[in-house]
Amino acid sequence: MLFESDKVMFEIYRETEYSGQYRVVYFTELQDHNKETEINHALAGEHFFDGFIKNYRKDEAKEIIASLLTRLNSGEHVDPRDVERALGDHMA
Repeated sequence: MLFESDKVMFEIYRETEYSGQYRVVYFTELQDHNKETEINHALAGEHFFDGFIKNYRKDEAKEIIASLLTRLNSGEHVDPRDVERALGDHMA
């Protein structure tokens, strides 16, 4: 059983007001100085995928997410199920 501190909540979204680029926000890692801004950007965007990654080996999961964002932003079609498959055991 994972505790809240053992996982990181994230969302992948597409900006609709700025560049139209896909971005990720790691909600549970936000600090007071950027929390409101980052949450507002995500809320204003178009939701693509959200979930939790395990805190254990989260850097590997973040690299996978970064590579998926690169693919999305280069115009490649990526389905939300592809995100879940790519993250595999990193999902909490």
